[in-house]
Amino acid sequence: MTVIELSPAKLALAGILVLILSGCAYAARLGITRRMLIAATRTVVQLSLIGIVLEALFSTSSLLWISLMAMAMLLIAGREVTARQKRRLTGGWSFAIGTVSMFVSSFTVAVLTLTVVINPDPWFTPQYAIPLLGMLLGNTMTGVAICLDRLHETTWQQRSVIENRLMLGQTWQEAIGQIRREAVRSGMIPTINAMAAAGIVSLPGMMTGQILAGTTPALAVKYQILIMLMITVGTGFGSMLSVLLASRRLFDKRERLRIDRLVLNNSE
Repeated sequence: MTVIELSPAKLALAGILVLILSGCAYAARLGITRRMLIAATRTVVQLSLIGIVLEALFSTSSLLWISLMAMAMLLIAGREVTARQKRRLTGGWSFAIGTVSMFVSSFTVAVLTLTVVINPDPWFTPQYAIPLLGMLLGNTMTGVAICLDRLHETTWQQRSVIENRLMLGQTWQEAIGQIRREAVRSGMIPTINAMAAAGIVSLPGMMTGQILAGTTPALAVKYQILIMLMITVGTGFGSMLSVLLASRRLFDKRERLRIDRLVLNNSE
Protein backbone atom coordinates (compact mmCIF):
# COMPACT_ATOMS: atom_id res chain seq x y z
CA MET A 1 0.00 0.00 0.00
CA THR A 2 1.38 3.39 -1.00
CA VAL A 3 1.74 5.92 1.80
CA ILE A 4 0.38 9.34 0.82
CA GLU A 5 2.79 12.12 1.76
CA LEU A 6 1.49 15.24 3.50
CA SER A 7 2.91 18.43 2.06
CA PRO A 8 3.39 21.63 4.12
CA ALA A 9 0.53 23.18 2.15
CA LYS A 10 -1.87 20.45 3.27
CA LEU A 11 -0.82 20.86 6.88
CA ALA A 12 -1.26 24.62 6.51
CA LEU A 13 -4.87 24.01 5.44
CA ALA A 14 -5.49 22.20 8.73
CA GLY A 15 -3.94 25.17 10.51
CA ILE A 16 -6.26 27.58 8.71
CA LEU A 17 -9.25 25.57 9.94
CA VAL A 18 -7.96 25.97 13.51
CA LEU A 19 -7.68 29.72 12.96
CA ILE A 20 -11.27 29.81 11.70
CA LEU A 21 -12.41 27.89 14.78
CA SER A 22 -10.46 30.30 17.00
CA GLY A 23 -12.18 33.23 15.31
CA CYS A 24 -15.60 31.68 15.95
CA ALA A 25 -14.67 31.03 19.59
CA TYR A 26 -13.58 34.66 19.95
CA ALA A 27 -16.80 35.92 18.40
CA ALA A 28 -18.80 33.73 20.77
CA ARG A 29 -16.76 35.05 23.74
CA LEU A 30 -15.90 31.54 24.92
CA GLY A 31 -12.66 32.69 26.49
CA ILE A 32 -10.58 29.88 25.01
CA THR A 33 -9.18 31.54 21.88
CA ARG A 34 -5.76 32.37 23.30
CA ARG A 35 -5.31 28.96 24.91
CA MET A 36 -6.39 27.23 21.71
CA LEU A 37 -3.90 29.15 19.58
CA ILE A 38 -1.08 28.60 22.06
CA ALA A 39 -1.88 24.88 22.26
CA ALA A 40 -1.98 24.56 18.47
CA THR A 41 1.35 26.38 18.15
CA ARG A 42 2.93 24.19 20.82
CA THR A 43 1.64 21.10 19.04
CA VAL A 44 3.26 22.10 15.75
CA VAL A 45 6.57 23.15 17.33
CA GLN A 46 6.86 20.24 19.77
CA LEU A 47 5.93 17.54 17.26
CA SER A 48 8.25 19.02 14.65
CA LEU A 49 11.14 19.00 17.12
CA ILE A 50 10.38 15.48 18.33
CA GLY A 51 10.33 14.34 14.70
CA ILE A 52 13.89 15.61 14.26
CA VAL A 53 14.97 13.99 17.53
CA LEU A 54 13.38 10.64 16.63
CA GLU A 55 15.05 10.67 13.21
CA ALA A 56 18.41 11.01 14.97
CA LEU A 57 17.57 8.32 17.54
CA PHE A 58 16.39 5.88 14.88
CA SER A 59 19.67 6.30 13.00
CA THR A 60 21.87 5.69 16.05
CA SER A 61 19.90 3.18 18.19
CA SER A 62 22.12 4.10 21.14
CA LEU A 63 20.90 2.93 24.57
CA LEU A 64 22.47 5.99 26.18
CA TRP A 65 20.60 8.49 24.01
CA ILE A 66 17.36 6.53 24.27
CA SER A 67 17.70 6.52 28.07
CA LEU A 68 18.33 10.28 28.12
CA MET A 69 15.27 10.81 25.94
CA ALA A 70 13.19 8.63 28.25
CA MET A 71 14.35 10.52 31.34
CA ALA A 72 13.58 13.86 29.71
CA MET A 73 10.06 12.62 28.91
CA LEU A 74 9.64 11.45 32.51
CA LEU A 75 10.75 14.75 34.05
CA ILE A 76 8.49 16.77 31.75
CA ALA A 77 5.58 14.47 32.61
CA GLY A 78 6.34 14.98 36.33
CA ARG A 79 6.21 18.73 35.85
CA GLU A 80 2.86 18.45 34.03
CA VAL A 81 1.42 16.34 36.85
CA THR A 82 2.36 19.05 39.35
CA ALA A 83 0.95 21.84 37.16
CA ARG A 84 -2.44 20.13 36.80
CA GLN A 85 -3.17 20.03 40.54
CA LYS A 86 -5.25 22.78 42.12
CA ARG A 87 -3.55 22.09 45.45
CA ARG A 88 -0.15 20.46 45.70
CA LEU A 89 2.13 19.21 48.43
CA THR A 90 4.78 21.62 49.65
CA GLY A 91 8.50 21.19 49.15
CA GLY A 92 8.42 19.57 45.74
CA TRP A 93 6.68 16.46 47.04
CA SER A 94 4.00 16.52 44.36
CA PHE A 95 6.64 16.51 41.62
CA ALA A 96 8.63 13.75 43.33
CA ILE A 97 5.62 11.53 44.01
CA GLY A 98 4.24 11.95 40.50
CA THR A 99 7.60 11.28 38.88
CA VAL A 100 8.41 8.24 41.01
CA SER A 101 4.94 6.75 40.46
CA MET A 102 5.19 7.15 36.68
CA PHE A 103 8.74 5.80 36.63
CA VAL A 104 7.87 2.67 38.60
CA SER A 105 4.69 1.92 36.65
CA SER A 106 5.35 3.11 33.09
CA PHE A 107 9.00 2.11 32.83
CA THR A 108 8.38 -1.33 34.36
CA VAL A 109 5.48 -2.04 32.02
CA ALA A 110 7.39 -0.68 29.01
CA VAL A 111 10.48 -2.80 29.66
CA LEU A 112 8.35 -5.89 30.32
CA THR A 113 6.43 -5.35 27.08
CA LEU A 114 9.59 -4.79 25.05
CA THR A 115 11.54 -7.74 26.44
CA VAL A 116 8.78 -10.33 26.77
CA VAL A 117 5.90 -9.48 24.41
CA ILE A 118 7.24 -7.55 21.40
CA ASN A 119 10.87 -8.68 21.82
CA PRO A 120 12.66 -6.60 19.15
CA ASP A 121 16.41 -7.02 18.60
CA PRO A 122 17.82 -5.17 20.47
CA TRP A 123 15.04 -4.80 23.02
CA PHE A 124 15.56 -1.02 23.23
CA THR A 125 15.04 -0.46 19.49
CA PRO A 126 13.82 3.18 19.42
CA GLN A 127 11.14 2.43 16.80
CA TYR A 128 9.33 0.43 19.49
CA ALA A 129 10.70 1.79 22.79
CA ILE A 130 10.04 5.52 22.40
CA PRO A 131 6.45 5.36 21.05
CA LEU A 132 5.49 2.70 23.60
CA LEU A 133 6.96 4.64 26.51
CA GLY A 134 5.40 7.85 25.24
CA MET A 135 1.91 6.36 25.17
CA LEU A 136 2.35 4.77 28.59
CA LEU A 137 3.72 7.96 30.14
CA GLY A 138 1.06 10.17 28.57
CA ASN A 139 -1.84 8.12 29.85
CA THR A 140 -0.27 7.41 33.24
CA MET A 141 0.45 11.12 33.60
CA THR A 142 -3.23 11.91 33.12
CA GLY A 143 -4.31 9.27 35.62
CA VAL A 144 -1.78 10.31 38.26
CA ALA A 145 -2.63 14.01 37.85
CA ILE A 146 -6.35 13.34 38.29
CA CYS A 147 -5.73 11.09 41.30
CA LEU A 148 -3.52 13.57 43.13
CA ASP A 149 -5.77 16.51 42.33
CA ARG A 150 -8.83 14.63 43.61
CA LEU A 151 -6.98 13.39 46.72
CA HIS A 152 -5.64 16.79 47.71
CA GLU A 153 -8.81 18.77 46.99
CA THR A 154 -11.12 16.30 48.76
CA THR A 155 -8.78 16.09 51.75
CA TRP A 156 -8.80 19.88 52.01
CA GLN A 157 -12.60 20.03 51.80
CA GLN A 158 -13.15 17.19 54.30
CA ARG A 159 -10.31 18.00 56.69
CA SER A 160 -12.66 18.39 59.66
CA VAL A 161 -14.26 15.00 58.93
CA ILE A 162 -10.85 13.32 58.76
CA GLU A 163 -9.75 14.93 62.03
CA ASN A 164 -12.96 13.78 63.75
CA ARG A 165 -12.33 10.23 62.58
CA LEU A 166 -8.81 10.38 63.95
CA MET A 167 -10.12 11.60 67.32
CA LEU A 168 -12.55 8.66 67.38
CA GLY A 169 -9.60 6.29 67.21
CA GLN A 170 -9.34 5.48 63.53
CA THR A 171 -5.91 5.06 61.96
CA TRP A 172 -4.83 7.47 59.25
CA GLN A 173 -5.50 4.77 56.62
CA GLU A 174 -9.07 4.34 57.86
CA ALA A 175 -9.68 8.08 58.17
CA ILE A 176 -8.71 8.80 54.58
CA GLY A 177 -9.50 5.40 53.07
CA GLN A 178 -12.68 6.37 51.19
CA ILE A 179 -11.03 9.48 49.79
CA ARG A 180 -8.11 7.40 48.53
CA ARG A 181 -10.39 4.91 46.83
CA GLU A 182 -12.39 7.67 45.12
CA ALA A 183 -9.16 9.31 43.96
CA VAL A 184 -7.90 6.10 42.33
CA ARG A 185 -11.31 5.50 40.70
CA SER A 186 -11.24 9.02 39.26
CA GLY A 187 -7.80 8.48 37.78
CA MET A 188 -8.81 5.19 36.18
CA ILE A 189 -12.11 6.35 34.65
CA PRO A 190 -10.60 7.88 31.44
CA THR A 191 -8.65 4.68 30.72
CA ILE A 192 -11.61 2.40 31.43
CA ASN A 193 -13.86 4.55 29.24
CA ALA A 194 -11.30 4.45 26.42
CA MET A 195 -11.19 0.63 26.57
CA ALA A 196 -14.98 0.33 26.66
CA ALA A 197 -15.41 2.57 23.60
CA ALA A 198 -12.48 1.25 21.55
CA GLY A 199 -13.56 -0.18 18.20
CA ILE A 200 -17.22 0.75 18.68
CA VAL A 201 -17.40 4.48 19.36
CA SER A 202 -13.87 5.39 18.28
CA LEU A 203 -10.79 4.04 16.54
CA PRO A 204 -7.79 4.61 18.84
CA GLY A 205 -5.05 6.95 17.64
CA MET A 206 -2.24 4.41 17.35
CA MET A 207 -4.35 2.00 15.32
CA THR A 208 -5.55 4.79 13.03
CA GLY A 209 -2.00 6.03 12.51
CA GLN A 210 -0.71 2.57 11.64
CA ILE A 211 -3.50 1.98 9.14
CA LEU A 212 -2.90 5.37 7.51
CA ALA A 213 0.81 4.51 7.31
CA GLY A 214 0.07 1.31 5.41
CA THR A 215 -0.04 -1.36 8.13
CA THR A 216 -2.67 -4.06 7.64
CA PRO A 217 -5.75 -3.58 9.87
CA ALA A 218 -5.27 -7.01 11.47
CA LEU A 219 -1.74 -6.18 12.66
CA ALA A 220 -2.76 -2.67 13.72
CA VAL A 221 -5.57 -4.13 15.84
CA LYS A 222 -3.17 -6.53 17.59
CA TYR A 223 -0.79 -3.72 18.51
CA GLN A 224 -3.67 -1.52 19.67
CA ILE A 225 -5.02 -4.26 21.96
CA LEU A 226 -1.55 -4.72 23.44
CA ILE A 227 -1.05 -0.99 23.96
CA MET A 228 -4.44 -0.41 25.57
CA LEU A 229 -3.99 -3.30 27.99
CA MET A 230 -0.50 -2.10 28.94
CA ILE A 231 -1.75 1.48 29.32
CA THR A 232 -4.41 0.23 31.72
CA VAL A 233 -1.82 -1.66 33.77
CA GLY A 234 0.57 1.28 33.86
CA THR A 235 -2.12 3.81 34.72
CA GLY A 236 -3.63 1.59 37.39
CA PHE A 237 -0.39 0.89 39.24
CA GLY A 238 0.78 4.48 38.83
CA SER A 239 -2.48 5.83 40.22
CA MET A 240 -2.47 3.51 43.22
CA LEU A 241 1.17 4.20 44.03
CA SER A 242 0.82 7.97 43.75
CA VAL A 243 -2.25 8.04 46.01
CA LEU A 244 -0.52 5.79 48.55
CA LEU A 245 2.58 8.00 48.72
CA ALA A 246 0.70 11.31 48.69
CA SER A 247 -1.83 10.29 51.34
CA ARG A 248 0.98 9.15 53.64
CA ARG A 249 2.63 12.54 53.24
CA LEU A 250 -0.58 14.21 54.45
CA PHE A 251 -0.06 12.66 57.90
CA ASP A 252 2.93 12.85 60.24
CA LYS A 253 4.51 10.07 62.29
CA ARG A 254 1.96 10.61 65.06
CA GLU A 255 -0.86 10.14 62.49
CA ARG A 256 -1.99 13.75 62.67
CA LEU A 257 -3.48 15.33 59.56
CA ARG A 258 -0.98 17.88 58.20
CA ILE A 259 -3.24 20.04 56.10
CA ASP A 260 -0.52 22.72 56.20
CA ARG A 261 1.42 20.59 53.71
CA LEU A 262 -1.12 21.47 51.01
CA VAL A 263 -0.87 24.81 49.22
CA LEU A 264 -2.58 26.38 46.24
CA ASN A 265 -0.74 25.66 43.03
CA ASN A 266 0.59 28.94 41.60
CA SER A 267 1.49 27.23 38.29
CA GLU A 268 -2.09 26.07 37.69
